[in-house]
Amino acid sequence: QVRLVESGGGLVQPGGSLRLSCAASGSIFSINVIGWYRQAPGKQRELVAHITGGGSTNYADSVKGRFTISRDNAKNTVFLQMNSLKPEDTAVYYCNADITIVTYARSNYWGQGTQVTVSS
Repeated sequence: QVRLVESGGGLVQPGGSLRLSCAASGSIFSINVIGWYRQAPGKQRELVAHITGGGSTNYADSVKGRFTISRDNAKNTVFLQMNSLKPEDTAVYYCNADITIVTYARSNYWGQGTQVTVSS
């Protein structure tokens, strides 16, 4: 079984920064793509950023230049550094990963979510 555990959310003032972490654990053979989605109240869940095993990244237009995604392959962990936060970044942030487990089965997994609130 695979588990994704997020941490680092909280309340921050506009213009501030937060760093989210997501640690994957379990019978992992490889993490193919891992990243972050977010869902604000009354809105659909949307991709924020993801990173491949080779280090290629993709960002939503709304966060380009402000957010940076990175990963530590040795620790099966992905990070999201969020700078210049805006009230519209307020949402529950979910970690998502495309993982191949030790039996070579490949599946998509979600974390439980962490709340990010940007408010003065």
